Amino acid sequence: MNRLEQAITTISDYPSPGVQFRDITSLVENPQAFAEACEQLAAPFADAGIQKVLAIEARGFIFGGAVAVALGAGMVMARKPGKLPRKVIAQTYELEYGKDMLCLHVDAIKPGERVLLLDDLIATGGTAMAATDLAQKLGAEVVAASFVVALPELGGLGRLQARNIQTHALLEYEGD
Repeated sequence: MNRLEQAITTISDYPSPGVQFRDITSLVENPQAFAEACEQLAAPFADAGIQKVLAIEARGFIFGGAVAVALGAGMVMARKPGKLPRKVIAQTYELEYGKDMLCLHVDAIKPGERVLLLDDLIATGGTAMAATDLAQKLGAEVVAASFVVALPELGGLGRLQARNIQTHALLEYEGD
């Protein structure tokens, strides 16, 4: 078991019975593991010409700034409605039991910019796909997506890959 895997706490039956919740807060509390995670999230894209890191609310923000600095890129925040002060575009997406929405400032990403999507975890990929759609509506090229944790059985990585987006996850776990 590597340092990152050791730093993530697994909580059984949270938030509902049968779920194995992968808690990244224990990872970010550990300075060595946190630094290693940020380095590993950025490293595959050091020569990819990334201009913006698109971090997804809220845990993606924890890693987004450090990854953006490592890549010499700006950071853009995909947020819930009502959280961004300038003019926004919005994208609705499906959840297991309902819908949600993400927003981006309309001037946050310029046409043709190369974007790295970033979040702490990918499961079904609904949020990642919504953020990708927003960036593409602004004319960006979503080059890749990087995650601390992936649950590949739930299909999110595959959904991104089907759109020719390179995916990178530091850790993969079976199940949900």
